Amino acid sequence: MSELVQSRYFTQILFCTDFSENADRAFDYAVNAAMRNPGCTLHLLHVIPEPSAQFWKGYIYEVDEDVDARAKREIDEKLAAVYQSRVPEGLPLRIAMRIGEAGHQILDYVAEQGIDLVIIGRRGAGKIGKILFGNVAERVVRKASCPVLVIPPLGPT
Repeated sequence: MSELVQSRYFTQILFCTDFSENADRAFDYAVNAAMRNPGCTLHLLHVIPEPSAQFWKGYIYEVDEDVDARAKREIDEKLAAVYQSRVPEGLPLRIAMRIGEAGHQILDYVAEQGIDLVIIGRRGAGKIGKILFGNVAERVVRKASCPVLVIPPLGPT
């Protein structure tokens, strides 16, 4: 029986953010789940889409050769302000950033880090919302090797 009970606990929970309002809601679920699982590490992942990264790098390199360091610093500051400050003392937190297609990067991170629960927010079901983030959540749900908790937006979608 103790093996069955132990298998219900999560040790590596991944929260994925795009800094949307619904991602902020999903973060509360992630912290709650991590706190309910003693010894759990909460991972926070932000993926920068490759086309956006390349566009801005090309544009900004003409002005500032240290664009990667500046962009990383700005994202780190935003992660610290929006999320890190809300992590309870004693809860281990690992923050990661990736560049590329979000669904693919999330699935790679799950495999690399031995994640056993993914928590991700879903945007509304409108055309734009589905294109931007609904497809990411859908892909992660279909292909993840672990459970995925998808947090829907508040109100009608």
